[in-house]
Amino acid sequence: MGTRGPVPKRADQRIRRNHADIDTVTVTEEGQGVACPDLGLEDPHPLVVDWYRALTESAQSKYFEPSDWQTARLVAHEVDRYLRSARPSSQMFAALMSAMSDLLVTEGARRRARIEIERGQVTEKASVSAIEEYRRQLGV
Repeated sequence: MGTRGPVPKRADQRIRRNHADIDTVTVTEEGQGVACPDLGLEDPHPLVVDWYRALTESAQSKYFEPSDWQTARLVAHEVDRYLRSARPSSQMFAALMSAMSDLLVTEGARRRARIEIERGQVTEKASVSAIEEYRRQLGV
């Protein structure tokens, strides 16, 4: 599971004749894991507040451990410094985006980790996946 190469397709879009080495984990919106700590900034930039709040509401945060939340706080502090900087660095931006990818913030990072977020099932999609499951059982 690397960060190089193209972003993998979603599990329901992949057509494979052989079995995948690692199964994809599908996370639903329900349930919470470890409690999210307070951001801890005195006067945070509004984008930092929005990003941290979005992270707390994201489904992948269900798998966060206390160390992940502390990493998210550290990233938020650095993003705040970056946004307030008079001369923001492109290298710093790349480092921040890399740290955010480690927190599975982007769709591509989640796909590489084989985690997919499902928000509200569509009945048409459910029937298509049932047909795919039936085909898989038949070996077609």
